[in-house]
Amino acid sequence: MRKIHSIYLLHEAREDLENGRIFYDERELGIGDYFIDCLLSDISSLKIHSGTHPKHDDYFRMLSKRFPFAIYYDIESDTARIVAVLDMRMNPNTISGILQTQE
Repeated sequence: MRKIHSIYLLHEAREDLENGRIFYDERELGIGDYFIDCLLSDISSLKIHSGTHPKHDDYFRMLSKRFPFAIYYDIESDTARIVAVLDMRMNPNTISGILQTQE
C-alpha cells in the first residue's frame, strides 16, 4: 500500500463518470447522482488503499462497492491517476482496447 496525497481524474475518466450518470438517470431520475456520489466515494478511498488492487491491462483495478463499474488507475509519485471508470458489463476486449489508448 502506498500513501498518496492527491487524486487526479483524466478527462476520459470524467467523461466515463458523466456517461454513467446519464445511463442511470435514464433508468430513474436521481439514480445518476447516487451513482456519482458512490463512485467518487470509492475513488476517494484510494488515499488509503491505493496500490492494493490487482492489476489488469497495466493498471490497478478497483471495483466499485455499489455499481458494476471498475476504476482503473496508476500511481505517479504521490498521486493516484484515474484513467478510466468503466462498466464491467462491457466486453473484456472492449475494456482492454479502451485502456490501451490511455496515456
